[in-house]
Amino acid sequence: QVQLVESGGGLVQAGGSLRLSCAASGSIFRINVIGWYRQFPGEQRELVATITYNNSTRYADSVKGRFTISRDNAKNTVYLQMDSLEPEDTVVYYCYVNANTNRGLNEEYWGQGTQVTVSS
Repeated sequence: QVQLVESGGGLVQAGGSLRLSCAASGSIFRINVIGWYRQFPGEQRELVATITYNNSTRYADSVKGRFTISRDNAKNTVYLQMDSLEPEDTVVYYCYVNANTNRGLNEEYWGQGTQVTVSS
């Protein structure tokens, strides 16, 4: 089993910054992909940014140039630096992990979510 602990959400004014963190622990052999998704009311969960084990990154077009994802493989932790935040970024952000477990399985996990609120 893998546990994800998210932190860093909160309230910020437009133009401000927040940094999200997600630490994974448990029966992990290797984290292949780790990152963040978000889900607006009535819509499907959408990719915000992900990073692979060898540091290949993907970003949603809406956050390119404003958000930066990074990871610490030794700590199984991912960071999302969010700058130039806009009210449209207000939503719950979910940590996502695709990992190979110590039992040799490839599994996916989701965090509980952390609220980001950007005031205008």
